[in-house]
Amino acid sequence: MTTSPSAIPADQPAQPAASDRPPVVAMTGITVTFPGVKALDGVDLRLFPGEVHALMGENGAGKSTLIKALTGVYSIDAGTIVVDGTERTFTGPAQAQLAGISTVYQEVNLCDNLSVAENVMLGHEVRRAGLVDFRATRRAAREHLKALNLDIDPASTLSSHSLAVQQLVAICRAMVVDARVVILDEPTSSLDVDEVERLFAVVRDLRSRGVAILFVSHFLEQVYAISDRMTVLRNGTLVGEYRTADLPRVELVQKMIGRSLEVLEQLEEAPKRVVAERGDVQPYVQAIGLGRKGSIEPFDLDVYPGEVVGLAGLLGSGRTELARLLYGADRSDVGELRVDGQPTKLRTPRSALARRIVYSSESRKTEGIIGDLTVRENIVLGLQAERGWLRRIPQRKADEVVAQYVEQLGIRPANPDAIAGNLSGGNQQKVLLARWLATQPKLLLLDEPTRGIDVGAKAEIQRLVAELAEQGMAVVFISAELEEVLRLSHRIAVLRDRRKIGELTNGDDVTTDDVVDLIASGGQDA
Repeated sequence: MTTSPSAIPADQPAQPAASDRPPVVAMTGITVTFPGVKALDGVDLRLFPGEVHALMGENGAGKSTLIKALTGVYSIDAGTIVVDGTERTFTGPAQAQLAGISTVYQEVNLCDNLSVAENVMLGHEVRRAGLVDFRATRRAAREHLKALNLDIDPASTLSSHSLAVQQLVAICRAMVVDARVVILDEPTSSLDVDEVERLFAVVRDLRSRGVAILFVSHFLEQVYAISDRMTVLRNGTLVGEYRTADLPRVELVQKMIGRSLEVLEQLEEAPKRVVAERGDVQPYVQAIGLGRKGSIEPFDLDVYPGEVVGLAGLLGSGRTELARLLYGADRSDVGELRVDGQPTKLRTPRSALARRIVYSSESRKTEGIIGDLTVRENIVLGLQAERGWLRRIPQRKADEVVAQYVEQLGIRPANPDAIAGNLSGGNQQKVLLARWLATQPKLLLLDEPTRGIDVGAKAEIQRLVAELAEQGMAVVFISAELEEVLRLSHRIAVLRDRRKIGELTNGDDVTTDDVVDLIASGGQDA
């Protein structure tokens, strides 16, 4: 269903007057087509000064495409973009920035080897006789930081600061050009609660100064805490524009996924995973005092066929480091690893693959998906690596494998020749899973497989993990969301300060508080 903001259907809340002022940005009937797929079909978006506007939708709904259409990264096939009452056509982000539209992306696009001041003022340095006056540039940066109530030393190196501070520096940089519209694309995906609140304080300050803010996030609680209005997309079309206060969370999710919440309710109501009687079954992978100096302290861990072992801990606790040792991406310097009962040295990921151990990295853009390749080429990559590059996979077999997993995982668009880099984050995650599932693994290491993806895709991946375990696969599951870890895991290994501090057997009486208490106390194995 495609709707104009000025003509919202009867089943949607009546559109209140957004502002006495006209929108600073009005996108009308925006259509963007890629080879074989229509990414946007007649979508409208209005951004008003002094409002935080959330852009909502599943992965693949068209959120990123709409942002790139607004900022000139993608050209539009139909529709108009009006900025401050004037129709505009941008040929790139630089033109959009000159028009007062700045974007802060999820992956902070700054130079971490430079100072805070150099990042804030990049392209707008104070110059004297054609040369950069660094002292004056630092003074100017300090004033811009001060305007956003940011107490950050402009002379400090950016890399010395947390990701949260780097996000704030990126926002400050956007305001150097006196931005009237600031686009925040998943700005909180890697931040903790205190860092999110610090970011939101800056956002509220910008809103009070009349800046229009477009906020993209998969965290519903944050959307409801910060946004005044939202636009919902589904499958490249407009579902509607709503006042946040008028749209209950359940209705929002239903509009995003286009179906009832039955699949989510089933996950929420599913009984906790319990450890089955193993009898004489041995662990498929067994770590005995396995460790790596400077990475993770020696740990013991057994992973059985048909079992999901969750890894829980705060950011930096050692979850990823543990998984990388089990996979051979990092080499252990102490301890022993046994695979199917046999002492094993995993010196490379390829040697892990030969033993049916695969690892889906949390950094899907840098260590997973190859954006310039097609969906087909990405999916068969693991199989081809296993066979060796001189023994090409027969075309018919490749086509069969790709078709199987595109259908099984619901990859959208269902076009194996689509460029993987053009897919949404959730669909890229599905392509990455398809790559490893095609190798028929016996141990699947999943590092944050649902981070930054929408609620519908998250439910599908959670259901897939449960099904794989029921079919006999061993799974190690890493997530920052403790509720998700408890929902899927039979056992939970808890880490803190790059050390395994305990293990919990899941059950109806185990709660997230039990995990938090163990992390806080550094308690003994349960």
